[in-house]
Amino acid sequence: MPLHVVLYQPEIPQNTGNIARTCAATGAILHLIHPLGFRLDERHLKRAGLDYWQEVTIREHNSWQDFLAAYPEASCYYLSTKGRRHYTEAAYCPGDFLVFGPETRGLPPSILEPAGERVLRIPMRPGLRSLNLANTVALVLYEALRQLAFPGLV
Repeated sequence: MPLHVVLYQPEIPQNTGNIARTCAATGAILHLIHPLGFRLDERHLKRAGLDYWQEVTIREHNSWQDFLAAYPEASCYYLSTKGRRHYTEAAYCPGDFLVFGPETRGLPPSILEPAGERVLRIPMRPGLRSLNLANTVALVLYEALRQLAFPGLV
């Protein structure tokens, strides 16, 4: 079962393009939850993803509620600077969903509060706001894959 990367209302096309390329390289399924801060045919998005677009499975959802309805049994981890546990403390399983918020504001409290201990963070120096979204996705996705012994990757 592949892992899933979920981008909730992403805003920057270059980040989404880079994340699509990472998903293509790892076999992860990319979920985009609308509204997006760009059009999917935008030049910057396509350029950042290079020629990997045909190698990634992308699923679009009109809203967070539509995503939840499509995957009612989804095992989700939520990445946020508000998480108490480090992303390396989770025990990832095949088929898990890794959920990331928009670049300028992160995931809203309505998503984070019910998630409890499934909200994870990347450790950083105090006073810094966050890492780039594409870097964050790569870090967490590869940690999950490492724990799963890099299934299907060489």
